[in-house]
Amino acid sequence: MVTLRDVAGHAGVSVSVVSRVLNSDPSIRIRPETRSRVLESARLLRYAPNSAGRSLRRSRTHLLALVVPDVTNATFTDLVNGVESRALDHDYSVLLASSPRMQPGSDGFNRLLNERLVDGVLLQKGDEAPIELVARALSHPERTVLINSGPVSGVATIAIDDVAAGVLATRHLLDLGHTGIGYVGGVPASDTSDRRQAGVVRTLADAGLTLAREHTTALGYTYRSARDAARLLLSRQPAPTALVVGNVNAGIGVLTEAAQMGIRVPDELSVVAIHDIWPAITCAPALTTVRLPMASMGATAVDVLLAGLETSDGDGTDTTSRVVDDPAPELVLRASTAPPPGS
Repeated sequence: MVTLRDVAGHAGVSVSVVSRVLNSDPSIRIRPETRSRVLESARLLRYAPNSAGRSLRRSRTHLLALVVPDVTNATFTDLVNGVESRALDHDYSVLLASSPRMQPGSDGFNRLLNERLVDGVLLQKGDEAPIELVARALSHPERTVLINSGPVSGVATIAIDDVAAGVLATRHLLDLGHTGIGYVGGVPASDTSDRRQAGVVRTLADAGLTLAREHTTALGYTYRSARDAARLLLSRQPAPTALVVGNVNAGIGVLTEAAQMGIRVPDELSVVAIHDIWPAITCAPALTTVRLPMASMGATAVDVLLAGLETSDGDGTDTTSRVVDDPAPELVLRASTAPPPGS
């Protein structure tokens, strides 16, 4: 059966434009030739609206699902709050899910949309899963928004300005006088880590410096993997005098391992981590972080998902790729950064 997506692809426009043209939406503003092209594509492909399906699509559960890798991870707290608050503004409730059985391609995940248990899904993928594979595994990409993700074909995505976060963290260390700066990153498939590292590299380059390969790791964002990364980096000679850590949980791991190695923070090593959660205050020393607009990202994701559902009667959320940069990442100064030794 020919779908709105087929007509949109043939006409070279978005699904929402096709839906509004075929439903004679008086508010749509498009060129006459674009309207004619859509109508001609529908005629050539013999598109016929599915009345039963349209009726079903217009029914609403007023439930959204938010799927995250780990509900116990404190970095998701502000995201959940932002999603829930904006959903309530639209009279929606949020189902929170997290487990290996709720990942794209699994029976549990597919049931959410195949059986109309929810109207749409907001998905934060795990770091280990390549984004292209995740997008291909989605049973209903038109009713899914990928959160904290870079652009991918066929799915709406919402991201934070991770590059700006990497820039902000690195600039802080440069301003303190550090030149030997390293980066503790996520796993190789983590697109957030790639973007944060790009910010580090760019800022060092602007200062006439480079990010040395021996001063970088890609072991992951967990507390345990960060301890391994810190031991590797701080055992090398010359060791970095400062580290940008791609995630706050990993930042806490770096502080722990430095203490185990007898390296004093911030006297001998400065550490700044991206993300800000309450445990960062309780570390010894308290961890300098870059606060990210997680709540704003969650609210924006809800807006994109619901706007797509309303505009196209559920036939397809626009495959928008947005970067949330308001508010911008913010440096939160605490006790884990200082000028380099001997300065």
